[in-house]
Amino acid sequence: MATNQTSSTSMDSVVAEVRGGTYGAKINSVEPGGAGFIPLDERHGKPHSLFWTWMSPNLEFTTVYVGVIAVLFFGLTIWQGILAVAVGNLLGSVAHGFLSARGPAFGVPQMVMSRIPFGYRGNILPAGLNTIIAGIGWFAVNSVSGAFALSTLTGMSREISLVLVVAIQIIIAFFGHNFIQAFERIAFPLLALAFILAIFTIVPNADVSLAPGGGGIGGFLLALGTAFGYSAGWNPYAADYTRYLSPDAPKVATGVWAGLGVFVSCTVLMSLGVVSATLVAAPDASPTDVFTSTMPSAIAAFVLLAIVIGGISANAINIYSGSMSFVALGFGVLPERLRRAMVALILGALGGIIAFIGLSDISQYQNFLFVIAYWVGPWLGVIFADWFLRRRNRIDGFLFDKKHNPWAGFLAMALAMILSIWLFSNQVQFVGIVPTAIPEFGDVAFEFGFIFAIIFYAILFKFQRERRDEKMVLPTP
Repeated sequence: MATNQTSSTSMDSVVAEVRGGTYGAKINSVEPGGAGFIPLDERHGKPHSLFWTWMSPNLEFTTVYVGVIAVLFFGLTIWQGILAVAVGNLLGSVAHGFLSARGPAFGVPQMVMSRIPFGYRGNILPAGLNTIIAGIGWFAVNSVSGAFALSTLTGMSREISLVLVVAIQIIIAFFGHNFIQAFERIAFPLLALAFILAIFTIVPNADVSLAPGGGGIGGFLLALGTAFGYSAGWNPYAADYTRYLSPDAPKVATGVWAGLGVFVSCTVLMSLGVVSATLVAAPDASPTDVFTSTMPSAIAAFVLLAIVIGGISANAINIYSGSMSFVALGFGVLPERLRRAMVALILGALGGIIAFIGLSDISQYQNFLFVIAYWVGPWLGVIFADWFLRRRNRIDGFLFDKKHNPWAGFLAMALAMILSIWLFSNQVQFVGIVPTAIPEFGDVAFEFGFIFAIIFYAILFKFQRERRDEKMVLPTP
C-alpha cells in the first residue's frame, strides 16, 4: 500500500516510520525496532501458519474456565453452555479474521492501525488500555493458571512455579515475532494431543444431572458475552501477527486461518470446560485438580504439562502485543532498536508482580473475565464503522501523521463504554439500570457497547472536519 516518496500526486502524504534493523525470518535473533512499517524485503510467512499461531494460545486452562463458569455461575445446562460459548466465539472469531486480513497491506501492528479513526493522540485510549490489559492483566491471569498446573505436576510451591512460568514467558516475548511464531507451531501438536486425551477421559465421567440449568436467558447471555469477550479479546492483537506477511498475501486465506484458529480452539476447550464443571472433586481442590481428577495419572500429568505450555503460549502473545500497544503510543523514551523488547521485559515484570499478589485468590479469574469485554466492544465498533465510512479513501498516511487527531473515535468509544456499562453491566462491583430492574436480563454491555459505538461514530464522523485521504510513502534510501 505504501508508495515511493518520489511519486507525484496532489494527495497529501506522510513519510512512514520504518522498522529498522535486519530481522527477516531469523528465529534466534531479537526482533529489532518498535511499531514501524515492516520493510517489504523483511516480509515472510504463509497465511496457514496463523492457524496454530491462534490455536496454541487458547489451548490452556483459562479458556477451559470460561466454559466452567457457564455452568457453575451462570446456571446453564451442558447443551445451553456449549451453544452459548459457540455463538460468542463465532462472533469474536469473525471479527478477528477481518482484522487479521488487513495486516499484510498496512504492514503495522493493530494498535498503529487504530490511529486511523482515533488519531495519533486519541489512540492513547485503546492502545493504553490494551497495554495494561494484554501486557499485565491477561499475563497475570494466565500465569496463575500455569503456576497452579506446574505446582500440581511437580510438587513445587505455587510461588516457585509462578516465578519459573513468568521467566519463560518473558524470554519468549523478548525475542519477538519469529520466535513466538515458532514456539506456537512447535507447541501446537503437543497441546492438541493433550486436550484430545482430556476429552476422552472427561466426557465419559460427566454427570448431566449436576448441570440442571435454571440460569434462563440471562445466564445464556452472560455466558455468550463472556465467550465473545474472551475470543474478541484477541482482536486488538490481530494484525501484530499478519503484518510480516507479503502485501500480496490472499486476504481471504489470511482472515480465515486466523479466525479458525481462534474459533476452533476456544469453542472446543470452552465446551470441555462446560462438561468438566459436572465433575465431582474435593471442596478444597484447585480448578486444575478438578479438571484432571478423573484422568489416569500419566494422562493427568501430560494434561497438566499442556496447561503450563498453553499458558506460556498465551502469555508470550499477551506480552508481545501489550508491548506493541505501548510503543504504538509514540513515546520515544527508550532506544529505538530495542524499544519493543525492553517494554516486553517491563510489562512482564509488572504482570508477574500482579500474578504473585493474586496467587491465593482464584476468584479474580471471574471478575477479570467479565470486565475484559467492556472496552473491546466499543473499540471494535469504532474500527468497523470507520472502515466502512472510509472504504473509498486512501488512509495509510494517517498511520504516521502526528497531526492527524480526529475526535470522533475517542468520543464515540468513551460514550459507548460509559452508556453500555451504566445501562447493562451486571457485575459484582456494579449493576446497571436494566439488570437491576430485570435481573434475568443478564449482561449485554459488550454487545451494546459495540452497537452504541457504531451509532455514535457514524453520527460524529459527519461533523468531523478533516482530510479524508492521505497516503503513506516510504523514505528514500
